Amino acid sequence: MAGLLSPSAQKVQDALRAHGLNNEVRELPATTRSAAEAAAAIGCQVAQIAKSLVFKTKTTGKALLVVASGINRVDEKKLAGHLGEPIERADADFVRAKTGFSIGGVPPIGHSEKLESFIDEDLLQYGEIWAAAGTPNAVFQLAPPELVQLTGGKVVSVC
Repeated sequence: MAGLLSPSAQKVQDALRAHGLNNEVRELPATTRSAAEAAAAIGCQVAQIAKSLVFKTKTTGKALLVVASGINRVDEKKLAGHLGEPIERADADFVRAKTGFSIGGVPPIGHSEKLESFIDEDLLQYGEIWAAAGTPNAVFQLAPPELVQLTGGKVVSVC
């Protein structure tokens, strides 16, 4: 599949290989921009979609990655409690600058800089989950323990 992927999807494929994983990035004909669209395109439950959301701390301006189950809404106050400072949703320019990817295709790995990461504990109940892979129609399958290993994320309740 190498060489057939778009540059952003190839960046994610390369990051997977660099971590010693053989998971394959797939570019689908249908959009996977939202969790519901991704689940429909893949044929899995919305809850098995690992959506990558970027937040910004209000005091220090630090970027945070939250990988949440597709059916969950992140409780920003609860997340701020894990950090000890208030947070806000990051805008598109901030997300691009910190991750190297556009909103709608942000993967949990392969970012421009290392982000402090939090993993939604609800994802751990599934044998397989699916994450964005750099574009609005690219995805890859992985097991929840692989997600934790790849991101170095702290498993918490985020909703």
